[in-house]
Amino acid sequence: MGTVTVGAVRERVPGERRVALVPEAATLLRRAGIDVLIENGAGSGAWFTDAEYTAAGATVVTPDELYARADAVLCVGPPDPEAAGALRAGQTLIGLLEPLRHPALVEDLTGRGVRTVSLDLLPRTLSRAQSMDALTSQASVAGYKAALLAADSYNRFFPMLTTAAGTMRPAQVLVLGAGVAGLQAIATARRLGAVVSAYDVRPASRGEVESLGARFLDIQSPPEEEPGAERGGYARELTEQEQQAQREALDTHIARSDIVITTAQVPGRKPPLLVTAAVIERMKPGSVVIDLAASELGGNVQGSEPDKTVVLDGGVTLIGAGHLPSATATAASTAYARNLVALLGHLVRDGELTLDPADEITAALMGGGPS
Repeated sequence: MGTVTVGAVRERVPGERRVALVPEAATLLRRAGIDVLIENGAGSGAWFTDAEYTAAGATVVTPDELYARADAVLCVGPPDPEAAGALRAGQTLIGLLEPLRHPALVEDLTGRGVRTVSLDLLPRTLSRAQSMDALTSQASVAGYKAALLAADSYNRFFPMLTTAAGTMRPAQVLVLGAGVAGLQAIATARRLGAVVSAYDVRPASRGEVESLGARFLDIQSPPEEEPGAERGGYARELTEQEQQAQREALDTHIARSDIVITTAQVPGRKPPLLVTAAVIERMKPGSVVIDLAASELGGNVQGSEPDKTVVLDGGVTLIGAGHLPSATATAASTAYARNLVALLGHLVRDGELTLDPADEITAALMGGGPS
């Protein structure tokens, strides 16, 4: 029986502080009989030292040695051209590869005989795959951080406070999108004492919102029985007419909110526009808008840009926060590493890395790549 060797590389995208494996995960993999390599300095952005990895049973190596020895290379985001070029035929690349946004990368790798396993293709409706669901774990981190960022950026209190100087009213927070990130933002804002409202195109999310103590906005949504109202655990993309009707209904609620957090995304596509520049102009000075969907494809908020904070002429702070998991790198890396441990437990059988196209989880993660 052979031994599988996995190697976690250092992320090279500017601003990306996460790492694919943490020392805790290295220990678990070693117990499972898997050899673990870590590129030197890979965990430094998340405050994990090379010495901690060594103590956990991993071997700290140079990039060249890692690519030469690893059967599977573990990453967080898609590799840059140099890292992609270092991969060789027969190796497996595992990470959040975003094949819908980077089809040329995956096509090049598979054409060179590199097998790709992309965690963002995981079927979220499969209960046995939940422990591998990296999108969910990272979205949970993002939602939590979004509420903290909102509280830090807002120049008033979140909770109602009664002091000798009088009573301060609680902040009015509106969360658009009640997926994992939205629900975590709701829960965190509620813990901080804000009055929270939320909306999602999926009427079924009402119960989850209300269970957290928030109010679900009564805005007409596509019927639940409509085919495609929810696909694979995601809300479907709305038609332009539906988006316009939704925006008009939401405008009044947005304008009177102190904080707006938007979380609506469609994998591989431009996020839906939920907050226009015109409605932001109606918000009170000092209000804060945080767009978790901000990316190179656009965002939920007109004018938002990834990793950019601006104070608009009307006094509203607009934050493009599409990479919040990296801002909470230690927690995000720990959660992501646990997803990878679960995935490797599924893929490694009898000392071999087995990518079985007949298995529905594996087939989905490979997205049509070679077996």
